[in-house]
Amino acid sequence: MKKNVLVTGASGNLGKATVLKLMNEGYNVITTVTPGKSLGFSVDGEIHEYEADLTDEKSVASVIEKIIAEHTTLHAALLLVGGFSAGSIRDTDGGLLKKMFALNFDTAYFVARPVFDQMLTQPNGGKLIFVGSRPALKPQEGKNVLAYALAKSLIFKLADFLNAEGSSKNVTASVIVPSTIDTEVNRKAMPDKDFSAWVKPEEIADAIAFICSDYGKPLRETVLKIYNRS
Repeated sequence: MKKNVLVTGASGNLGKATVLKLMNEGYNVITTVTPGKSLGFSVDGEIHEYEADLTDEKSVASVIEKIIAEHTTLHAALLLVGGFSAGSIRDTDGGLLKKMFALNFDTAYFVARPVFDQMLTQPNGGKLIFVGSRPALKPQEGKNVLAYALAKSLIFKLADFLNAEGSSKNVTASVIVPSTIDTEVNRKAMPDKDFSAWVKPEEIADAIAFICSDYGKPLRETVLKIYNRS
């Protein structure tokens, strides 16, 4: 029986690499997409798409309820949605804070909450995988992307709280922490950098697949730093 894995942010660079990796590994992949949009890439095999505005708690609750009703069990949930903005404290007003919190924390929390409750009821528990950020761990980097770093810092605390409650039910929360991801957008934005030092989406997808696999069963309270040489 195939394991069901939910992937949010599937249409992004990391999302695409992760979806393709999981499908190649034989998982039943379930994705969420922004209403009116699609994944934006084709896959070799069946993929399940559900529309939801992940910044809207009611929309998320409704789609997660539908996903659970149709697939019964969620072995893992990969919460990959996020957004970036630069700016020090002098550039960061309440509006920017709210925007970064909505994109990077709300989208993760609104999905994690009902999924976590579902996993607590499952005989084999489940795995939640979040995306953190290095600026949230390193103040010297975070001071110039303050709103983004603050929002991402909550991801680590959320994972801690979920692990504290989920440990007796074999429900685990992990956080992957990539450095600069080698994407076309980042290459255009930083053309003078050494691209070979960055981490590729496919390499991050490999790490995510490892956590999801049976090899990842012993992992607990995992914070996995995927920095390459950057």
